[in-house]
Amino acid sequence: MISSIRTAGRPTPLLPAGLGLLALLTLLPAVPASAAPVQDPSPRPGATAPGRLTTPAERRTAVRLDALRDDPARLKAFFAELPKGGDLHNHLSGAVTTEYLIQLAGERDLCIDATDTAVRPPCGPGTRPAADARTDAEFRQRIVRAWSMQDFPADQSGHDHFFDTFGKFGEATRDRGKMLADVANTVVEQNQFYLETLVTPASDAAKKLADSVGYDADLAAFHRKLVAGGKLDGAVAEAVREADAADAQFRETAHCDSDRPDPGCRLPVRWISQVSRGSSNERVFTQMALGMRLAERDARFVAVNLVQPEDGESALRNYRLQMRMLQYLRTQYPDARLTLHAGELTPGLVKPEDLTFHIREAVLVAGAERIGHGVDLVHEDDWQQLARTMARRGVAVEVPFSSNKQILGVAGNDHPFNAYRRHGVPVVLATDDPGVSRIDISHEYQYARATYGLSYTELKDLARASLTYAFLDGGSLWATGAERSGYRPVRVCAGSRPGIAPPVPACARYLADNAKAATEWRQEAAFAGFERRQGGTR
Repeated sequence: MISSIRTAGRPTPLLPAGLGLLALLTLLPAVPASAAPVQDPSPRPGATAPGRLTTPAERRTAVRLDALRDDPARLKAFFAELPKGGDLHNHLSGAVTTEYLIQLAGERDLCIDATDTAVRPPCGPGTRPAADARTDAEFRQRIVRAWSMQDFPADQSGHDHFFDTFGKFGEATRDRGKMLADVANTVVEQNQFYLETLVTPASDAAKKLADSVGYDADLAAFHRKLVAGGKLDGAVAEAVREADAADAQFRETAHCDSDRPDPGCRLPVRWISQVSRGSSNERVFTQMALGMRLAERDARFVAVNLVQPEDGESALRNYRLQMRMLQYLRTQYPDARLTLHAGELTPGLVKPEDLTFHIREAVLVAGAERIGHGVDLVHEDDWQQLARTMARRGVAVEVPFSSNKQILGVAGNDHPFNAYRRHGVPVVLATDDPGVSRIDISHEYQYARATYGLSYTELKDLARASLTYAFLDGGSLWATGAERSGYRPVRVCAGSRPGIAPPVPACARYLADNAKAATEWRQEAAFAGFERRQGGTR
């Protein structure tokens, strides 16, 4: 978990506790430099950087990957060990393993009712203590199936079952710090280096504030009412207290201050504030304002996102209004970042006209810097021009393949993954709700390889992109236009070789001052070691 310094201006984020710069830069031993890189003689259409230079180590690793095609066990191990950047689209409550949620339910003495929903004690007729799942394997598996997509019948609605799980296990998700410890450990074990996870800050305080103020269609006037008398700042203070408590619980659960800390203690984590798009207009706007104000006051919070089904009645009815709300609030909180679930729709799920503008409005009206899902791209009005605009602006798309398949039934060539890449739109792979989906990020990378025939360097560049488009403070390790230029380092680090030699002094100072660049350096050092192990040292 991260710490932060709150000042009069934007807070200054620190490195994860216990992880100094020296530790970041000396993860791997030095080895002799490889031969000079050469250009890929046969770049594939849709590649992130067609014809980009490849190194001998990358080519040897690519050969190794090709050789594992018919060896499922070793292929799975390859993808588990592959460095995979960061997870930028991750709902904390849906990311926790289902088994750990059941454990938390037992620790809180919750009960499981006839619908397999966790409810508060005492356990009355028709309920059982969640703790019974510790010894009753059949009961435990029943809860797992109700709280996740495991063994989900193909003839039922994946969309409905997926979203219903959150209501069933919601009462077990009160311990945010414990959940983060579970998720952070998994992220590190999956060889990722950064996490942005979605939570709802000061939910009760935001509801009370919204209801007390009431809706005003004049958004500027509405905002003035929210901030008057320090009312909104009171909700922000409550969110900060919640985060402080979660930090403390995380550190205790993960043993961060002991001599044997969990792996997750070294992971940089940032929160994204969720807004429940299906709520009343006053609550939606208040949650948006709270999230943006919080992002400018506390470095642990970096952005705002809208959650809940995009095809819900209220979400569809108020979609354009919500985009205008965000457009206005961005003028008030210009330092807050914005990533939006948009285009998580398919024909038949909504009316045809609802497929034509959601991504467009998220990008052009709300000003989203990233888009989550974006599955209905080719149904948008003038979608190719929209894709070119996203490419020009550097609006990345967060792609969780398993979630898209389970909820929407979209996979393979029906997914716009290649359409985005052909138009130069940055793409990052993500998990969404890996606990509910029963997958991990390694599965998503392996799926991308198997389904779209991605090369090793394309997989590597997907991992790099996930850090390039992260909402981490500071400059990048890479020069502007990283994907198009083949990920060339910024000038100050041009002579440094992560994982091969320590950074030159000027580069070391740059890494110390830029959290994003330092995290990207860690990944490059990990890639150097990975390629030595997979491709062999030459």
